Amino acid sequence: MVTPTAPAHIALLDDHPMFRQGLRYILEPLPYVASITETAEADALVALCRRQLPDVVLLDLQMPQMDGPEVAQLLLAEFPELKIIVLSMFSADKYITQMMKLGARSYLPKDASQEELVQAIEEVLTTGYHFTPRISRALMRGVQKPSRQSVAKLPDLLQFTPREKEVLRLICEGRRASEIAEQLFLSRRTVEGHWQRMLEKTGSSSVAGLVAFAAKHDLLDS
Repeated sequence: MVTPTAPAHIALLDDHPMFRQGLRYILEPLPYVASITETAEADALVALCRRQLPDVVLLDLQMPQMDGPEVAQLLLAEFPELKIIVLSMFSADKYITQMMKLGARSYLPKDASQEELVQAIEEVLTTGYHFTPRISRALMRGVQKPSRQSVAKLPDLLQFTPREKEVLRLICEGRRASEIAEQLFLSRRTVEGHWQRMLEKTGSSSVAGLVAFAAKHDLLDS
């Protein structure tokens, strides 16, 4: 894992003060964290983003006035590059799939370890995503795979190279860029380049979209 070098501004949206305090306790010692802003209200977070866009938002899924999906839609409609990490007590596939398809960069259970949280934040800051096997499984189960007779043939312009297919398969297994690089004997920068080109080829704005595309076109077993 590459530690972020640029100062990072992090915002916390959660209606439980003690949970926010716990997050502060974890995040404040990190050398790259420049500031932490916390709030229990979505409107206050929107106002904060308009003044100074955070590098990462840690978002609770269940809020009293506006739930996580509504907050994410509101924020990403105005700030499409905002990096959102969901922290939730809910671990059902439908919640993970919904938030990843909306554009969240990762989804963690609230009982995740301190190390898992820090790793997620660092990966989101440095690569734009933190894609776990749990997220991958939820997305794959949420995509209804077509029969081989009805699989859509890829247009020539969307054909993937053999190397891109290797990277795609490992992405769909929930592997991180560093793990893919090690397994394929590539640099992480090269892996991220393949990743970005596949997003561009498919018109996907997120890893969730790329996984769904792979399932729809029967690319996962090839």
